[in-house]
Amino acid sequence: MFSAVRLKTEREIEIIKESSLILGKTLAEVAKLISPGVCLKTLDKVAEEYIRDNGAVPSFKGYNGFPATLCLSVNDVIVHGIPGQYELKDGDIISVDCGVKKNGFHADYAYTFYVGNVAEEIRNLCDRTKQALYIGIEKAKAGNRTGDIGFAIQSYVESYGYSVVRELTGHGIGRNLHENPDVRNYGQKNSGSKLKRGMVFCIEPMVNLGCKEISIDKDGWTTRTFDRLPSAHYEHMVAIRENGTEIVSTYKYIDEVLNNKKYN
Repeated sequence: MFSAVRLKTEREIEIIKESSLILGKTLAEVAKLISPGVCLKTLDKVAEEYIRDNGAVPSFKGYNGFPATLCLSVNDVIVHGIPGQYELKDGDIISVDCGVKKNGFHADYAYTFYVGNVAEEIRNLCDRTKQALYIGIEKAKAGNRTGDIGFAIQSYVESYGYSVVRELTGHGIGRNLHENPDVRNYGQKNSGSKLKRGMVFCIEPMVNLGCKEISIDKDGWTTRTFDRLPSAHYEHMVAIRENGTEIVSTYKYIDEVLNNKKYN
């Protein structure tokens, strides 16, 4: 899918973490605004301004012609939703996927948010997709293979009757937004690329409540579930470092916002 794997130095990983920190705080700024009645374009504008105010640029805007800073994917949209005039409604879920580039290196990760009162069945889908992300991360160790990650994710989510999207995968990241290795959310143990020190890549389960098949809107970007049932999406970046595997993205700032909302 991409060229050879580009291994990163410890210094380069630290630079990636600088981009990642801005991204984590950007997602938190967006999280503050997510509520019924908010327009998707408003979320996108806030994200772009925050990124640029912090000396970085949005990785997604202009990437292969994508027109926005955020991919905002509501309900049956799996990924790559283009922010438009849609206003969030009570009971929606929204995946917010963002990329940031600073000092020559990209960061890229995502989080699915509840909007108001979300049905328990859909909350369970989101919670289990997030758990699947961490189950996949547990397999992201030097000496393992990408197939070990995919097998762990697939086994977990399919045990609940969900399905895993096949056409879209995690990926390496660094000076380019998408690099090798290709990190699928399904697969067999001991298959795929071998993980080694210096690899930095995104793990991003995309899990559907119904069937695994997808459809793409006429805009060429918006990717939906074929049966129009909800889909959840979470993404972290991991680095295979000298002292083991590190999650170099962060949900810390999102969690702070969500906890504040819960108790206020």
